[in-house]
Amino acid sequence: MKSTYIARAGVIAAAYAACTLVTMLFLGNLAWGPVQFRVSEALCALALVTPAAVPGLTLGCVIANVANIALSGTGALGLLDVAFGSLATFLGALFTWRMRRHPLAALAGPVLANALIVPAYLPILLTGVGFYTIPFTSISLDGAWPLMYLFGLVTTGAGEAVIMYVLGYPLYRSLARTRFVQRELAEVGTTN
Repeated sequence: MKSTYIARAGVIAAAYAACTLVTMLFLGNLAWGPVQFRVSEALCALALVTPAAVPGLTLGCVIANVANIALSGTGALGLLDVAFGSLATFLGALFTWRMRRHPLAALAGPVLANALIVPAYLPILLTGVGFYTIPFTSISLDGAWPLMYLFGLVTTGAGEAVIMYVLGYPLYRSLARTRFVQRELAEVGTTN
């Protein structure tokens, strides 16, 4: 049982990291910037099915954020994202696992965790690397941390909600139809 748990966590970590890096290739700063639209966050729905998703998603987030340091050149400031972004993913996945009996409410965990935590450090990170403008505009929020936090709260929360409910919930529903996952859901006491 323990080796199965570790294997599941590892596969989920790899899937999360890979999806995040692919998102970065196609959506650029939308995976890390002031507007957060990280498609890999849909995998947080896996925490509705298995407790292995909690460490798996957290590890995957750490891997993706460390890779981003190397790819974007954020340097030591990128460690903010490694620590606090991964904490947000951990807390969101943990909430999802604990609230799994109520899937729609459970998926609010990643939305709230990311909306509250990520905007708190993101202005520091982005200002440190030389920019903080609203994407697709020339509006700069440099030096206005409360405005930057409020902007990030709204955009990160909205982006995460879209990901969780437009991609994550259908992912969960389609997985819940498989015999393997139905057996898993019965073991952990989750209802559809």
